[in-house]
Amino acid sequence: MGWGNIYRRRLKVFSVALVIYLDYKALQQRDKWVRQSKKATLWERAHQRNAKRVLTLILELEGLWVKLGQYLSTRADVLPEAYICVLKQLQDSLPPRPLQEDDVSLTCQTTCDMLDERYGFICLSNVMNALLAMKVGKNHALLTMKVCKTIQKELGKAMGDLFLDFVKDPLATASIAQVHRATLINGQDVVVKVQHEGIKRIILEDLKNAKSLVDWIAWAEPQYDFNTVIDEWCREAPKELDFNHEAENTRTVSRNLGCHNKYDVPKPNNHVDVVIPEVIQSTEKVLILEYMDGIRLNDVEALEACGVNKQKLVEEITRAYAHQIYVDGFFNGDPHPGNFLVSKMPPHCPILLDFGLTKVISSSMKQALAKMFLASAEGDHVALLSAFAEMGLKLRLDVPEQAMEVTSIFFRTTTPANEALENIKSLAEQRTKNMKIIQEKMNLSQKEVKRFNPVDAFPGDIVIFSRVLNLLRGLSTLMNVRIIYFDIMRPFAESVLQGSISKGPAVNANWIYDTPASSNLEAKLRQLLVQLGMEDKILGIQVCAYKDGETIIDTAAGVLGRYDPRPVQPDSLFPVFSVTKGITAGMVHWLVDNGKLKFDENVAGIWPEFGSNKKDIIKVHHVLNHTSGLHNALAAITKENPLLMTNWDECLRQIALSAPETEPGFVQLYHYLAFGWLCGGIVEHSSGKKFQEILEEAFIGPLKINGELYIGIPPGMFLCVESRLANLTLDTNDLENLSKIGSHPELPSSFQPQDILQLVATLPAAFNSLNVRRAIIPAANGHCSARALARYYAALADGGLVPPAHSSSNPPLGSHAHIPKFSLKPSVKPKDGKRVLTAASTSRANHLQQKQQLTEFKDGFHSMEPSMNGATHDSVGGKAVPIIATNSSKLFKNPRIHDAFLGVGEYENLVFSNGNFGLGFRRFYLNDGSLAFGHSGMGGSMGYCDPKNRFSVAVTLNKMSLGAVTATVVKFICSELNLPYPEEFSRFSGRESDSILPSNLAKPLIN
Repeated sequence: MGWGNIYRRRLKVFSVALVIYLDYKALQQRDKWVRQSKKATLWERAHQRNAKRVLTLILELEGLWVKLGQYLSTRADVLPEAYICVLKQLQDSLPPRPLQEDDVSLTCQTTCDMLDERYGFICLSNVMNALLAMKVGKNHALLTMKVCKTIQKELGKAMGDLFLDFVKDPLATASIAQVHRATLINGQDVVVKVQHEGIKRIILEDLKNAKSLVDWIAWAEPQYDFNTVIDEWCREAPKELDFNHEAENTRTVSRNLGCHNKYDVPKPNNHVDVVIPEVIQSTEKVLILEYMDGIRLNDVEALEACGVNKQKLVEEITRAYAHQIYVDGFFNGDPHPGNFLVSKMPPHCPILLDFGLTKVISSSMKQALAKMFLASAEGDHVALLSAFAEMGLKLRLDVPEQAMEVTSIFFRTTTPANEALENIKSLAEQRTKNMKIIQEKMNLSQKEVKRFNPVDAFPGDIVIFSRVLNLLRGLSTLMNVRIIYFDIMRPFAESVLQGSISKGPAVNANWIYDTPASSNLEAKLRQLLVQLGMEDKILGIQVCAYKDGETIIDTAAGVLGRYDPRPVQPDSLFPVFSVTKGITAGMVHWLVDNGKLKFDENVAGIWPEFGSNKKDIIKVHHVLNHTSGLHNALAAITKENPLLMTNWDECLRQIALSAPETEPGFVQLYHYLAFGWLCGGIVEHSSGKKFQEILEEAFIGPLKINGELYIGIPPGMFLCVESRLANLTLDTNDLENLSKIGSHPELPSSFQPQDILQLVATLPAAFNSLNVRRAIIPAANGHCSARALARYYAALADGGLVPPAHSSSNPPLGSHAHIPKFSLKPSVKPKDGKRVLTAASTSRANHLQQKQQLTEFKDGFHSMEPSMNGATHDSVGGKAVPIIATNSSKLFKNPRIHDAFLGVGEYENLVFSNGNFGLGFRRFYLNDGSLAFGHSGMGGSMGYCDPKNRFSVAVTLNKMSLGAVTATVVKFICSELNLPYPEEFSRFSGRESDSILPSNLAKPLIN
């Protein structure tokens, strides 16, 4: 092909593209002025004429444009029906390539017209048409000669020496080659794929044209920037021009899918029932394959005559591609309908053809793709963002909800063709909604948002992967079947991650995170953890312990989640459920210690709205001691609408409207959720500050545990926080044990074991979601590392004395940016002029902002620490407004703070006699008769301290169980140190106890 023809091709492409573009732009303007009843007809006509323009261009140019047309013809889920109807003829075969046929036809027809017009000899037309037919036949013969010449040149033998028979008419003609049926000298039936002459140059030039066209579209309509797609295509498409490459790809995929081991018994896991032709011989331009007699997917009558189950057929094709992507990391990138046949004999297996365009992905990319799929299936925002980061997909802004929506759409259940129109409308509406959110977040104008791309970096590996899924989706739509990707592809995606996760330390030498053991005790503990991991009792775990104010254990082991093989590190953050109550209770004590609150104060005196429905006699100590009578508060509402608990202000409003079920102070029933909102309301109304602000001022800053303890994770902190989050999963054996447990009188009616069983089944999905992780739920939504939690209890064990710097593990504790994102407007007014802010200063509430210092650490991390003088600054006057002053070396001034925590001594009359709780903290009765305090959480995480022995320990884990692992770990540590341990752990005589139904379920293990 000469340069003149190349430039003519380029001109045709751009001229047709411009005509179509202007047609639609003009219609957009016209659409504004026509009646609603005529709009659909106008658009349908536009789609029809433009689809014909596209088809005419493709048939004229062939080459790469045929592949583009084939791809578009499968997208019935997103393209107008007119395009699908017009372009679907490209799926099967093109007409055989003519040899100057257009020129001959034009010349002969013109001659006929001239003779008819001049002489009126109608018979001459017939003569000339006959001559034309002869000429075309001659050209077809010439074409066959060229095909034979290519075969002989490539294989080095004459046709008679190669074949007993060679069918001149091609079985199929595609953009790069055409396929002929033949019989080898040995009698074997084969197909011969022969590359078109000069096609390589055409394809390479077409790629340049396509690239230029995409650049122009991106400039004209920035929201349609397909540069990443075309760049990847430019890298991969030329590989199709070497049939040796295709032959090797065919052998590899056949071997990976076990196509030649179909009689193996038993079948391997995730076996797929497909057939691939055997490669006989190949050169750069000729490929000889085993002949397989099959039915084309567009031959509806033949499929029905053979009784082919189309649903099962497409499901098996989908499974085959799931295997190639997730198991093999080597997949065919061109699954359009023309590349499949169906075997005529039962069980009518799919026959996979054409492996010219294949993609190889690394093991890490394979894992990232699997994690993305499973995160989408489970609605796990954190795992999804982690998968994006691992595959190199970067977002320019914090839009996890929109990222989840887009990914879920990507893997959505396919829709039959008759539902495609509604699907297109739904996708368009969703896109408009997402762009509106982006516009608001980025404060962009209407014009700017059109040119804003939320994706900062898009990895090339995703392009072919996306193309495969889109083609498969189009295939199922055209076959009019509904495919549920989440069900079909899930086992293959799970196998990628579980292969390295489920076996734990048996195959992972780095299962214990590599930090130096600080003592012989820690080295022994690590051996115990390895044993528990080998027994599949641990997925991920952290253990940290202090003795006499010093760190003696700080160990991390396992992985962050069931589908997240990243290692647990000392700074990983675990959801700890009711362990959070111990932090929340400490905040209330801190306000009391600083004179801003009293235990015997009426809550309604601090929080006026709370006084309704006979709650005016409820005191602060009733709330802390679980005797307020509000144990079931909000239970029915949150059960009906679980997401309500993520709405902080609404929960405070609802708790203020609730009514007690028992008289305050007379019955102790565990306030499993209400405790947090009750304490949270008290904290905010007594301090005039946000809950999270008090948390940072009271504990985060003084303890220097920045970035490792949150109750409600700040948004937009993926690299700092969300990338370190562990994901919850269930120990299914313990779930079965829970179903056998009877009622517990010390628990509220809405939180009995049968209720907990229903709750636990949904907890991982709910608490793995970013919506819940970011919510303020002070009874159940703490996220922390074991070393931050242990340091908190070490300080409490010493009466509030802050321990020396924690430096036994890396990265150093407190080295992460905490970056609190508080509202500048206090949620409440202070009780009176004596409290925190004067009445006059209330009008300036919008200007209050906590002063913070930026401290840089040697490892490059930054920490946001609050001012230690406890003052805020008026941004108008610049004067400090004293709120709460603290001693930076001690959290509490009260010398009898331990008695206050436990509800003993002078505080004894404030708690329920012989109850399980002190003032906010769980009482742990130790096996030597002494008392400790702390809190445990549903699933097994816990933190507590033994003040008598100046000992504290914290355990965080992500495989939720009834607590055997935690009990085993704590008992081991205490025994090695010759210290007493919680008596309730005595029921676990050994690791084998985890599989035995306990005779007396430990109360804190279900809170």
